[in-house]
Amino acid sequence: MEYDFDLSVFDEKETPKIKNTIKKIDFKDIIIFENEDYILINKPPYLSSLDERTQDKHQSILRLAKEYSDDAQLCHRLDKETSGVLAIAKNPAAYRNLAMQFEAREVAKRYHAISNGVHDFEGVSVYLPIAQLRDGTGVRIDREKGKIAETIFNTLKAYRNYTLVECMPITGRMHQIRVHLQCLKASIVSDPMYGGDDIYLSQIKSKKFNLKNGTEEIPLIRRVALHAHSLTFRLMNGEVLTTEAPYPKDFGVVVKQLDKFG
Repeated sequence: MEYDFDLSVFDEKETPKIKNTIKKIDFKDIIIFENEDYILINKPPYLSSLDERTQDKHQSILRLAKEYSDDAQLCHRLDKETSGVLAIAKNPAAYRNLAMQFEAREVAKRYHAISNGVHDFEGVSVYLPIAQLRDGTGVRIDREKGKIAETIFNTLKAYRNYTLVECMPITGRMHQIRVHLQCLKASIVSDPMYGGDDIYLSQIKSKKFNLKNGTEEIPLIRRVALHAHSLTFRLMNGEVLTTEAPYPKDFGVVVKQLDKFG
């Protein structure tokens, strides 16, 4: 399917920073599947996959996982703001098993994103190369120096001004889904780096919304509205496992309000 890609929106400006904190969590509370080889968790937003380079008091998934299981290794990563399914290997053999599946592109990853605008995607494939910006904070489309990247998009539900989109990354580049949606003029809600605007209840409820005098309305979600919804791969015995992660509170609130008023 051909699509009108918007490649005029890329520059190397620094990303607007979104500062948030996360309360200390109990690792057991975020486990959604576990056997002798793997732990699959529903990663909360604002929690880094790995220890950050800066002096940061925040926890990391890797640190929490190793406290729970000594030989734990992350099999892939999610951006700090992104929530959802993350796979952790409990031993070297399990890590190799999943790493080989990722390398062969045999792992099925499905993300849900809330996009600005109304879009009718049905198996829309974006195949555009990606290169990191000089400061490493983001990416851009670069046909000469970029690495191959492909994402397939489907519309799950279209609302009056927003769309719930299923995103299936075939490759695993940094910010791949975000920049590819920008190319489709469907930037993710609350993603200023790639052209995504905030979403407010007043925009959804329209005439039914009243704001108290002297108060300022805050966005329904204060992070990139992207959630890793499911992960499918083969276990050590060859059995195919699909694990789904429920929406976290902030993402779920937006979807609920859109379903009700959107």
